[in-house]
This record gives sequence, structure tokens and C-alpha cells, in this order.
Amino acid sequence: MLTAAGCDLEELSVSRAGRRLVVRVVVDGDEMHSGVIGELSRAVSTAIDAAEAATGEIISGEYVLEVSSPGVDRPLTQPRHWRRNIGRLVAVRAGEQRLTGRVTAADDDGVTMQVSGRPTTIRYADLGPGRVQLELSRAEEVGESELAEFLDDPADNDPADDHPADPDEAGIDEELEDEA
Repeated sequence: MLTAAGCDLEELSVSRAGRRLVVRVVVDGDEMHSGVIGELSRAVSTAIDAAEAATGEIISGEYVLEVSSPGVDRPLTQPRHWRRNIGRLVAVRAGEQRLTGRVTAADDDGVTMQVSGRPTTIRYADLGPGRVQLELSRAEEVGESELAEFLDDPADNDPADDHPADPDEAGIDEELEDEA
């Protein structure tokens, strides 16, 4: 399901929140947007329900499903992470040096960054985890193009796709009252 959507599974965890389980699925892909997250959330939920109908209870009791993409603070550790951040400013340790530069290319062997005006290619084996740097000075420039893209496809703009169900609808308020 994830591979068909062009996504990679970055993290899967199950934890307890009160009497409920929280199933967290973090996915990343080259074409990530809120519509993809919404579709994946519905597909994962349907798959869990179908598996439970076929084989019995998979997740004991009630659960909350959270499907999301990694945040900007996720460390860049895999070649695909670097490739998906071409054009962004990144800080990274390369050997004994701490570098900050704009990622200009990434392949299976390493990454090329524009550091102090010159291209610098570093093998992944020589890199620590990279961190994307927020560039508030570029926010207006980037924001306008992303906003235009967002407004062009209203089907992908459902904010409910990016957030767990409303707590009242999920019965969380009732559970809190029961515990009181």
C-alpha cells in the first residue's frame, strides 16, 4: 500500500494513552502533501479493520490512528532524505567540520552542498545526521508558491486529513469522565 503510493515507512509505533492504544505511522515520499496523508490514513485504517475481520482482534481494545509525514526536525540519515531536501539549507557534521550549506544534489554515494559559495561533495559514510535549517528570510518566497499550489487543488486541502479525529467524536471525553 505504501509503496504503491510512492512512500517509505519511516516509523511505526504503538503506545498506550490511558486505556487506548495510539498507532503512529510516519511516512515520507517524493510527492507528499495532505491529500496523500489522508488517503494513506484511510487505507491503513481499512487494512487494520479488514485484518481484524479476517483473523480476529489485532489491536486489543480501542485505538487512535495517526498517520503523518516527518517534521522539519527529522535528521537526514538516508540518501532518500537528502534527495528530498535538495534546495534546502542544511547543517551537518562532516568528519571534524561542522558545515552549513544548500543541498544541490544527492545520489546513492553522497551529497553535494553549496558551502561558502563553492560546491562540496561528501560521501554519506563521512556525514553525521543533517538538519534542515529554517530560513525565515525565504519564507515569503517559498510560501507564495506553496500557497498557489495549495489553492489550485482544493481536494488536497482538507485539514482534517492532517489531524487525528476530533476528541469528542473519538469518545475521549467520555473516557476521561469514566476515569474521574
